[in-house]
Amino acid sequence: MQKTKMNKSTILIGAVATAAIIGLIYWGKPGGISTAPSANSATVALAAAERFYDFGTISMKNGVVSHLFTVTNPTDADVLVKGVVTSCMCTSAYIVDGEKRRGPFGMPGHGGPVPEANEVIKAGESRTIEVLFDPNAHGPAGIGVIDRIISLTDANGATLDLEIKANVIP
Repeated sequence: MQKTKMNKSTILIGAVATAAIIGLIYWGKPGGISTAPSANSATVALAAAERFYDFGTISMKNGVVSHLFTVTNPTDADVLVKGVVTSCMCTSAYIVDGEKRRGPFGMPGHGGPVPEANEVIKAGESRTIEVLFDPNAHGPAGIGVIDRIISLTDANGATLDLEIKANVIP
């Protein structure tokens, strides 16, 4: 009889622990439970045909890699891009319009303030966002898979996120 009670309580504790773990996983994933207001609650006016780029396996010894994203304003109104920020100090971005290249824009709080972009993209126009990733920025501890975000925020607070990924080897 004692053994049955212990098995039932062990099963009950295991079930509660499993439910707690599942709850924590759900709460911690993007789109899970959140009490903070969303920073991206406004409708994004900008568009990008390509929002993700995977560099594949890259070597630290080969240095900085870059990729060009094209961002378009498909609306009938001008869009003011107020800010461009990156999710890590190892990543920087530039706004390119023909011969004009503005930046670098980086991670807030690292290396000084990030300048405001204040870039107007007229209706139907595009800009190139040049993204640079320095695989040496984190030193020897920076090997493995990286995933970085470049966020463009317009005057209404809407954000368009671009993403890069790489597998860094020595």
